[in-house]
Amino acid sequence: MAGYRRKTPEELLLSISKIHRGRLKIYIGAVSGSGKTYHMLREGQALKQQGIEVVVCAVSTMRRPETVEQLADLERIPSIHWMKGDVEKKDLNLDAIVERNPEVLLVDSLAHENRPDAKFPTRREDIRYLLSLGISVITTVNVYELEGVTEQAQKLTGIAPECTVPADLLELADEVRLIDVSPETILNRLSEGRLNNVKDPELLKRGNVGKLRELTLRLVAEGVNESLEKYREEQGFIGPSGASERILVAAQYHINGSIYIRRGQQIAKRLGGDLQVVVFTDTSQEPTKEREAFKKSILKLVEKIDAGFREIAISGRKQVPRALIRYAMLINATRIVMGHSKQTRTEELRQGSIARALLKQTRNIDVFFMADRAEHEGERVLPVKRAVSKPPSEPYRRLSEQEVEKKIESIRRGTFKVYVGAAPGAGKTYMMLREGNDLLRKDIDVVIGYVDTHGRADTDAQVGRLTAIPRIEAGERGTEEMDVAAIIARNPEVVLIDDLAHANVPGSRNKRRYEDIREILDAGISVISTMNVQHLESLKDAVEHITGTIVSETVPDQFLRLADEIELIDVAPSALQERMRDGLIYKAEDVEGALAGFFKTGNLIALRELALREIADDVDERLESWERHGSLRGPWRRHESIFVAVTTGKNAERLIRRGFRIAYRLKADWHVHYVRPEGERSAACDQRIEEIKDLVDRLGGTFEAEQGVTANRIPDALLAKANGLKSTQMILGQSGRGFWSRLKQKPVIDTILREGRHMDVLVVADFNPNMALGEEEE
Repeated sequence: MAGYRRKTPEELLLSISKIHRGRLKIYIGAVSGSGKTYHMLREGQALKQQGIEVVVCAVSTMRRPETVEQLADLERIPSIHWMKGDVEKKDLNLDAIVERNPEVLLVDSLAHENRPDAKFPTRREDIRYLLSLGISVITTVNVYELEGVTEQAQKLTGIAPECTVPADLLELADEVRLIDVSPETILNRLSEGRLNNVKDPELLKRGNVGKLRELTLRLVAEGVNESLEKYREEQGFIGPSGASERILVAAQYHINGSIYIRRGQQIAKRLGGDLQVVVFTDTSQEPTKEREAFKKSILKLVEKIDAGFREIAISGRKQVPRALIRYAMLINATRIVMGHSKQTRTEELRQGSIARALLKQTRNIDVFFMADRAEHEGERVLPVKRAVSKPPSEPYRRLSEQEVEKKIESIRRGTFKVYVGAAPGAGKTYMMLREGNDLLRKDIDVVIGYVDTHGRADTDAQVGRLTAIPRIEAGERGTEEMDVAAIIARNPEVVLIDDLAHANVPGSRNKRRYEDIREILDAGISVISTMNVQHLESLKDAVEHITGTIVSETVPDQFLRLADEIELIDVAPSALQERMRDGLIYKAEDVEGALAGFFKTGNLIALRELALREIADDVDERLESWERHGSLRGPWRRHESIFVAVTTGKNAERLIRRGFRIAYRLKADWHVHYVRPEGERSAACDQRIEEIKDLVDRLGGTFEAEQGVTANRIPDALLAKANGLKSTQMILGQSGRGFWSRLKQKPVIDTILREGRHMDVLVVADFNPNMALGEEEE
């Protein structure tokens, strides 16, 4: 374990220097007006209440009432005002700050150029100087002001910042916190006249805010992923964390090599992961001019798409599976992409099958076999790009009664907003109550439907003038639940409801709180709610993988997609753990257990990354619906149909959730199919089929159970159904059958890989949390 390794002299010196150095915290947002300054000042107030010396310099409230309120009685050091053309600028008064020598300085606009005669040319150098003197700094920055992001932001939005800072400055920060805000919120603030300071009107276009928001989410997620991998390495953990995707393409110096890499790039972009490429070279074979030409072509492509690359020497074909698995585990790959084999069954038996050997040995890593569509679609080298056509406009066509009713329901339905966090204690309820009071000040009728402040003083204070609808006793034990009937009878404009995933006690009006909320929305009442990312149905397996905790309460993804707005409340793991120790999340007697379990550092880092990526994907989906070229991941240029083959085993739910997430990102139809072997009849099996169907229905898929098929005909039945549905990708679970069983009964995976080469096949790996690098399972 890394904890027992003796530090080098350089590491010792670095550790000692950090003791004397001040701490740096950066609030990052998509655009001005996202609330960075508000949250920075709010933190300053909290630090002051703890007896820490806090001063403010060069902070601009833009006369926003809630931000001015947070500035309140914080000590201010006057900034140095100067004119740049006709624009007034504020520089830090370094001499006054050093003389005052506070513990913490709050300062806006990390990306700021100082006056010509200043001690340092930029604010970031001012801050470095203050940190070296032991003064901690909390500051703010917009994502498009970070070098490395600037060029992409300008390409997407046309926005060029006045000043930039190196993106690696985020790596030097002790803490980076994202302030997430939806385009709708920004546009509301603009209409209220609260963003008059924004000079570039392009910044406040809905699509541009969305693109910058997604860039921010993905940038912070990448930083979190790096810290997670470092933490897991220090702890001696092997394999992927489960929070993000890393696609490994096994390519060849051959004409198909570039096709595999392009397909891997598409998958990585749609899944929000990064791309690695590996090529195995057989040292027993003489190099040829043809292979060298393909090698140059592949290296050029890899560089162009910014993928990682590794060439590994082997002495024979049989070494490929083991070498591929070892390398995949070494880089924490979550999915291997490779081509279908062109071997016949006889050749596989005589020469050995790389695919079979790979599937036999691999655990925790999915294997994706890329379709060979030449036989069905004709020869091709690369997929041809085609314009995404929009359905023709039919303004004069009369709507059907069903279409009219659907449009009226949509108009009548209340607005739905959800605050999402990575874990309990992130501040979701605080922000929901704060927004409720903001709406109340605007003479909007807001009430509390159900809020649990957990006795946190700052959250209790946010209740303010909000009134609560009394709860109702439900169930045999008289547990208090939200009174849906009373809320609908009261008919407010907005109701605040905590804990979207909550399961109501038996005997309640509805089984789940999200069903209560649906009923309230249908009554024309708007709802603002909260939830943690681990309660999203399709992430259940990933969360259990990461934390080892079984999630019992979930919200169907389809329901969350109904939200008009989703905002992330981002908090660093260290801050959450500190809140836990201070008794602000759980009761004192539960703190140590939580810190050793769900609130372990690795869990919180991984959940934070999961939340960042999930919201980024949601932003991307909304961008695609707003404008044709909105998506940062690029449009998916062909129709996909996903076919998930399940058994009644314990892995069925995992395959279904995986199928849903893939289908959602590819904008595909998806079907789940179960073939019931001939003679299999039992009440337990019937119940299991109903459970599987219920999950598919909740996630919005189509389920079918096929009856009376002999065991040897199961793979044929699956292929026939998939072909009948014109499926482009089949998803299967790893087979646990041994050698003798395979001889007696036609193997499902082998048969589908051999006879279904015209479609993509994804084999979802079994999960073994104790798998070690290089270990093989028989």
